Amino acid sequence: MGLPLSLYIHIPWCVRKCPYCDFNSHQADAALPEEAYVAALLNDLAMQVGDAAGRSIETIFIGGGTPSLFSGRAIGRLLEGVDRRLPLAPDAEITLEANPGAAEASHFAEYRKAGVNRLSIGVQSLDDAKLSALGRIHDRNEALAAVDLARAAGFDNLNLDLMYGLPRQSLREALADLDAVIALQSEHLSWYQLTLEPNTLFHRRPPPLPDDDDIGDIMDAGMDRLASSGFERYEISAFARQAQRARHNVNYWQFGDYLGIGAGAHAKITLPDGRIVRRMRPRHPKAYMEENRQRSSERVLTGEELPIEFMLNALRLIDGVPAHFFPDRTGLSLDTIAGQLSQACARELLAPQADHLRPTPLGLRYLNELLLIFETA
Repeated sequence: MGLPLSLYIHIPWCVRKCPYCDFNSHQADAALPEEAYVAALLNDLAMQVGDAAGRSIETIFIGGGTPSLFSGRAIGRLLEGVDRRLPLAPDAEITLEANPGAAEASHFAEYRKAGVNRLSIGVQSLDDAKLSALGRIHDRNEALAAVDLARAAGFDNLNLDLMYGLPRQSLREALADLDAVIALQSEHLSWYQLTLEPNTLFHRRPPPLPDDDDIGDIMDAGMDRLASSGFERYEISAFARQAQRARHNVNYWQFGDYLGIGAGAHAKITLPDGRIVRRMRPRHPKAYMEENRQRSSERVLTGEELPIEFMLNALRLIDGVPAHFFPDRTGLSLDTIAGQLSQACARELLAPQADHLRPTPLGLRYLNELLLIFETA
């Protein structure tokens, strides 16, 4: 099978839950059960080896939570165990998410030695007042120190996460924040808008956020800043220098396959019999470690669901995807969505290219409207 295969690993603990976060994260109130959790992760993976259909893992993303709470030794045991169960491609991209802070940053050299070759640091802002408003546990100086330590540890592929549209943030403040992060010379930047997600403290008690017009001004000015600084926008909120795109995320967006291990981890896998399934592991770490996948949920994607499932990912990419990806990765003919493609082109939301599925600039700005067209496929 030619589909690329990735692996997502979820480590669910944080020092403190941020008020805007809707990820599956749990406050670490005691010593973390590193050994037991790594064992559960590897047992989980072993049960999925058959689904890989002989493929090697091309990318790994260790997310959370705050994976950088785990020691370098634990990450090393984890990656060694993964490679014993499913072979890693020689050039596998292995990313670990980290939050700034001296205790966590001190682990960076250990992560690099363990095989992690890409670090993603959750800076979010370099304005101390805004970091406080976001409930972050680090300040500007700790964020800057984390970047320096990552470089000193040998990381030459670094992503920084930065948010805009923060509480009471002006255009001037947003651009100053962006300029400060651009000056750090990371290879990759995830620049995304703060949104109020359900089941978060900010959703229950919304802070004062910039209005839509202000957000539009921030986006337009920020895009110009990034382009003039050598960052190529290749996805809605992802920017890369020197073609160093996040291969793991590109696989998601191109509707590739990925296994998922860890509490609350999601997976999308094409089985050897051609069925495409989505899975989710138990969300609570204790339940995950005790029962592993016994309580996992699984559903087979139907022919009616596949068009929107594919487009939800592919149309986030600025350049879209080759048209043959749709039949190759869904098993459906392009004729299945011929009417929707024609409608999207007529509304100038999709570029009229027979061999490519690419959103227009208008389609990117009004992506939800574009995607609604394919919900009726």
